[in-house]
Amino acid sequence: MEAENKSTNSGTTDKVANNVGRRNFMYYGGWGVISLFIASVLGSTVRFFFPRTLFEPPMMYTIGYLFEYAQGVSERFKQLRRIWVVREMDKLYVIEAKCTHLGCTPNWLAAEGKFKCPCHGSGFTPDGINIEGPAPRPLERFKVTLAEDGEITVDEGTRFRGERREWDKPGAFISV
Repeated sequence: MEAENKSTNSGTTDKVANNVGRRNFMYYGGWGVISLFIASVLGSTVRFFFPRTLFEPPMMYTIGYLFEYAQGVSERFKQLRRIWVVREMDKLYVIEAKCTHLGCTPNWLAAEGKFKCPCHGSGFTPDGINIEGPAPRPLERFKVTLAEDGEITVDEGTRFRGERREWDKPGAFISV
């Protein structure tokens, strides 16, 4: 009988040990899930106070003085600002170096005297008028002014479109 009690007693002890282990696992697992939830809520709350920002280049900038530009097309800011500075006999204006077809950056072909888009073959005259290819309209110009100190200021926030006959408006060019 003692042997039976020992076996019965040890069987009960094994069950209790298993239940306690399972119980502890569920207890700590539950608190672990709650802790992860609280940590994610607190992390999201802290992240809310540090918004994502996009730093873009300024819309207004200076490009130098009038005497720095000879007659013709200057590609000085093509890579940096994606613009061309064009100086004619009586005026200076700034053209955006972005094809009006799909937004590619055209190249200035000095030998041919035109801008040529490498993507689909659109061609533009030195003043930005589309003459060949699929481009639906002329290149856009940016507002250009002469500051008090004589420096040329470009404002990319103001655009002048040729098909709307805006190229003759004040700010579309500087009279030289």
